[in-house]
This record gives sequence, structure tokens and C-alpha cells, in this order.
Amino acid sequence: MSEDDEGLTKQEFKDFNRNLIDEFRSNNGKVGGMFEGAPLLLLTTTGAKTGTARVAPLAYTMDNDRFVVIASKGGAPSHPDWYYNLRTNPEVTVEVGTEAFPARATIQHGEERQRLFDQMSQKMPNFAEYQRNTRRELPVILLERSQ
Repeated sequence: MSEDDEGLTKQEFKDFNRNLIDEFRSNNGKVGGMFEGAPLLLLTTTGAKTGTARVAPLAYTMDNDRFVVIASKGGAPSHPDWYYNLRTNPEVTVEVGTEAFPARATIQHGEERQRLFDQMSQKMPNFAEYQRNTRRELPVILLERSQ
């Protein structure tokens, strides 16, 4: 098995995320541990190749009534799988707290991407560090309610 930047195997990373998702859903959107108090949402995408629903826990900020997420993958050289999924299928489901709703994901570019990236990295400096650690431009995605 390959390892990610944190030294976890793919299976360990999947298990970590699964536990985080389960904790989020059983505690009204709240989690403990290293993410306690952090703004987290669950993003459900449709697999680009499989068509299977995939859930990813993500940190977010708000831009008015829109949710902002960054496809950082901790500064890894490749994008996270959920990014490829929403590029192919931009209709997603977002869970925040106890609420779940349909949303449309749009990848931001140019000045708007930079504005949203700067806004998020000011609140969560680790994203600026992730950008410094990779050659790829970290994608910034807006999630807007469909209803």
C-alpha cells in the first residue's frame, strides 16, 4: 500500500475518515480530537468512474451563504479523489450540523479563486502551508445550495 503525506496507509486514512464521518453523524455535526471546534462539513460526491456515492469530511469557511472548501489533500502532489468526482458530477450533497442539502459545486479560477483562498487561509493557515508544499495550484470550490 502507498502512504499519504501523514505516513498513513490508504486503508488507515480511509478508516480515519470513516470514524470521523461516523462521529460527525452521531454527534449532530460535532467531532472531538484534532478537529474539535473546527468547521467541518461532509461532502457527498458521485464517483467519476464508479457512480458510487463517496463521502469526504472537509474543513470549510463561508462566503456569504456559500460554503468554501479547498482540495488540498494536505499539500500532496495530486488532487483528492472527491475533486475529480465533483468535476465530473457537480451535483453534491452537503451535511453541516444536523442538516443535509443538495448543492452545486463550482471550481473557482483567477481573482475569485485567489480571494477565496486568501480568505480561508487567513482563518486556517495550514492551507497556505499546503500550497507552499506542492507545485499544483490548490483548487478552491464553492458549494451553493440547490434549493
